[in-house]
Amino acid sequence: MSGVHATARIVARADGRGGTSLPVLESDGPLALRRTRASSGGEARVVLVGAMSGPLGGDRFAVETVVDSGARLRVGSAAATIALPGQTKDEARYDVRIDVADSGELHWLPEPLISARGSDLHVTTRADLAPGARLVLREEQVLGRVGEEPGRFTSRLVVRVGGRAVLDQELACGPGAPGGWDGPAVLGGNRAVGQLVLVRPEFGERPVSARILGEGAALMPLAGPAALVTAVAPDGLRLRRLLDEALDAVNWAD
Repeated sequence: MSGVHATARIVARADGRGGTSLPVLESDGPLALRRTRASSGGEARVVLVGAMSGPLGGDRFAVETVVDSGARLRVGSAAATIALPGQTKDEARYDVRIDVADSGELHWLPEPLISARGSDLHVTTRADLAPGARLVLREEQVLGRVGEEPGRFTSRLVVRVGGRAVLDQELACGPGAPGGWDGPAVLGGNRAVGQLVLVRPEFGERPVSARILGEGAALMPLAGPAALVTAVAPDGLRLRRLLDEALDAVNWAD
């Protein structure tokens, strides 16, 4: 097995003065973490900057994030991640591990992941939250660059609250994926797909109501204090618009 192996780590901790410190901010290889200006509400902000192309075939990337009690963290990325074919036929893997403690809050808002022709990428995101934690997690996948067929892409998203799974879903698209991924029951010919996971303690007492949120997007409650928005669109720009509008709709209703 060849390829680049890299793991970046973030730890966010309440600083005792109403803000959030970052005692651990470890970059590794192509995964460069940069702290940006904190918000006025005491939220720390980190941007993931890709220092090289990839992931390529055979690469193994991972980002581990821990948010301690009382800390608030927002993580984004400087640009889209593009999965590219490598010199080997091995699949590339990108693993995201998130842990949020009671009264901790994380906004995980990376830019889209683009599956280029000939690539083979498996993404796994696992989020473990305490019962009093808060999370806004956005995932966006674009199948192929403009005018290009997609590569093989598999995504698994697992969210647990208090040790209980509230979401465990997997999506496989592109060459070699199970039949029907491009049919009306899944993407319906669209080339961008995304999801927004919202975890808030108040959802345990007042679950959101399932409803359609514009063409291509739907909101549904999950077991426990969580909700899920799923969306499909012809391109990444319209997908982002759908997810932003969905988040605004949930915040307004709340």
